[in-house]
Amino acid sequence: MTARPHEEGVKAAGLRLRSLASVMLLLVIWESAARAQLAPPVLLPAFTVVAAELGRIIADGSLASDLALSLYRAVTGLALAGACGILLGMLMARSRVVHWLIDPLVAIGFPSPKIAFLPVFILWFGIESLSKILLVAFACVFPVIIGTYSAARAVHRVLLWSAFSLGTTQHALLMRVILPACYPRIFATLRIALPVALITTFTAEMVAGGGGMGATLVYSQRFFESPTVFAYILVMLGIGLLLDAAVHAFARRYLAWAEE
Repeated sequence: MTARPHEEGVKAAGLRLRSLASVMLLLVIWESAARAQLAPPVLLPAFTVVAAELGRIIADGSLASDLALSLYRAVTGLALAGACGILLGMLMARSRVVHWLIDPLVAIGFPSPKIAFLPVFILWFGIESLSKILLVAFACVFPVIIGTYSAARAVHRVLLWSAFSLGTTQHALLMRVILPACYPRIFATLRIALPVALITTFTAEMVAGGGGMGATLVYSQRFFESPTVFAYILVMLGIGLLLDAAVHAFARRYLAWAEE
């Protein structure tokens, strides 16, 4: 029994090493291709050049300000989507009237290309952060509604019958039985919505400007500053990976009682 956690730890470490090896191999291929001039430097700068540029933008603080602005937009929009989506999903699961009203809107809005609404959001809310935050919330709220609704409908009826038999009110049933039972699935839905929030934020910044990671990346591309472009792409990839790892660690720490 005591050897199993150790074996799982060794296995996880081996998987991480293999993943790291594949990344290092990709970087070596990238550097070799650039040094061999298989493509012009303006199209494919060497990884060492990109790393030097990354160090420069970190040192002068430009990366930190852009990253902070983009994360503020993404996280605020996701939080707004989470609050609205969880509430609407719960109400849809508990009320036929609310389900009748909201379900057609979800069916229309969920598969729609959200970035197509960016001109409307800019027209209504301006080019600064508010339009991008609301666009992120609009993009993320539909999967949150669907995930919360599915989780609430999947709560075992025995739990509901047991609570009703003990005289539990509808409000107490929702807050003390249904919602805690839905935590794992809701959290998994928010984890899925997180990269959607980042993608929407970066894309909106690329299209509309207004500062942030996406706006600086497009500005650098227009002036053929390829090392800066690739440096920002690497940061975008890294921040997505780090945030997903942080969310996963949070789930393992606070939702360890839930089944996978």
